[in-house]
Amino acid sequence: MSSLDRLKSARRKTVGTKQTAKAVHKGIARVVFVASDADRRVIEDVVEACRGGSVELVYADSMDVLGKACGIDVGAASAAILEE
Repeated sequence: MSSLDRLKSARRKTVGTKQTAKAVHKGIARVVFVASDADRRVIEDVVEACRGGSVELVYADSMDVLGKACGIDVGAASAAILEE
């Protein structure tokens, strides 16, 4: 199962940079996804928090691909699978 398939089937997840950053800072994010074409300023806090907290970080091909994996009709800069 690919990483994005895991995101699609996850029961608990966040979509969007603010919610994903909160989850990482709270320590409840297991895997974080960021779009390769997202503005670096938008996702830099999430990326740095993942590296500092040893959270798995996966890059999606684009915001559109990540949005579709989250089940939304618009692009997403970041998302996360949360602890059950």
